[in-house]
Amino acid sequence: MVYIIMGVSGSGKTTIGRILAKRLAINFYDADDFHSQDNINKMKKLIPLDDEDRIPWLLGLAAHIAQWNKDEGAVLACSALKEKYRQILSWNGKEKVVFIYLEGDKNIILKRMKRRKEHFSPLGLLESQFNALEAPPNAITVQIDKSPGEICTEIINKLVSNGFASQVDLERIQNG
Repeated sequence: MVYIIMGVSGSGKTTIGRILAKRLAINFYDADDFHSQDNINKMKKLIPLDDEDRIPWLLGLAAHIAQWNKDEGAVLACSALKEKYRQILSWNGKEKVVFIYLEGDKNIILKRMKRRKEHFSPLGLLESQFNALEAPPNAITVQIDKSPGEICTEIINKLVSNGFASQVDLERIQNG
């Protein structure tokens, strides 16, 4: 199973993803690490990425997701703001991809982003992310107004109660 932690920049995808991956004893990946240098340069210049920029990146991630599902599974932090992006990411085995949406108020996210030391997605792009966001109707949704540990516990509880955690994952959770 691949668990995709999604939301706008500053919602806590990387922090939550790392903690969740550790609790599930599977690998963590950050989709930002798979961006081309051209995409990174664009974002640093406050130029929002368009579909032409994102599609090759998403297709590459989809190939990785297919491989991770053949292995032990993974947790991936990825904005996945639009439904069509989520469809690309899960094209190769929808039943083995779970989206976890970190939903939060813009003011909370702005405060978090101002505390960041280094990230190539600056504050100026946050508005474009909220504008592009299509809230996922079929994702596990959690509010980000709690501690990272509490958020991960809520995610795990929702994964279990919704039948999204496999037997192997459940054993890892119980033994972890």
